[in-house]
Amino acid sequence: MFAEFKHALQRSKGQIFGWGIGLFLLALLLVSMYDSIAAEQEIFQELLKVYPPEFSAFMGDFSSFGTPEGWVSIEFFSYMPVILGILGATMGSGMLLSDEEDGILDLIIAHPVKRTALFMGRLLAFIITIVSILVIVWLGFIVSMSWSTMDIGWGKIWLPILSLLAELFLFGALALFLSMILPSRRLASMTTGLLLVASFFITGLAELNDKLETVAKLSPLNYYQAQEAFNEFNGTWFVGLLASALVFTLLAWWRFEKRDLRVAGEGGWRLGKWTKMLKRKT
Repeated sequence: MFAEFKHALQRSKGQIFGWGIGLFLLALLLVSMYDSIAAEQEIFQELLKVYPPEFSAFMGDFSSFGTPEGWVSIEFFSYMPVILGILGATMGSGMLLSDEEDGILDLIIAHPVKRTALFMGRLLAFIITIVSILVIVWLGFIVSMSWSTMDIGWGKIWLPILSLLAELFLFGALALFLSMILPSRRLASMTTGLLLVASFFITGLAELNDKLETVAKLSPLNYYQAQEAFNEFNGTWFVGLLASALVFTLLAWWRFEKRDLRVAGEGGWRLGKWTKMLKRKT
């Protein structure tokens, strides 16, 4: 398990440093811009009055635009679930299936390596990769706030990051599960991405249309906390997202233990098997 973990984490170094440094620099830029925004807050508040309400539904409460919490929530945390969610979906769908489609996984399994150890090693590498990227993001805010008037606090800035972490685990686990039941990694990643984007729009539109509130309750991003985390972090929502991610992870592990591995390439839907079963029942 630990050998596979080290190997998988080694392959993820590029993603950790690439995404981490990029988001680190973005955090530096946003915090450095805050002083100018705070100095001209009255002007910006007048400009924001002409913005359509749809912007507020998707980006956050613009009335708090001039506050440190409102600034980082609107300019960073409001869209991070979609940006980093795509990374989570890509990593989750390719955690095992990328090697299977490349014709490597069956060679690894041919060695005295248990499937559970392989699964858990790569899962742990995925978790460490996501956590490492978010820690670098946190450091970006902490370093940049040292020379800015923005003062949120090193502990408080972790609250929306924790909510983002739970969302990334959920969509990564969903992509992993879909990769075990769909014919290809590409299809699993695409399906997860579509669900992610749909969740984002449903959650935002529910703020504008009360009729969508019932549907929004099924949306994972409905329980994402950006600006809300600074005001009152909802631990129940956080645990619920982690529990959902755990369910999809366990289903993916169970499916990985039972399924036959392909030698290489993408698979099929295997509709013939189900057709025969239906005929027998008939």
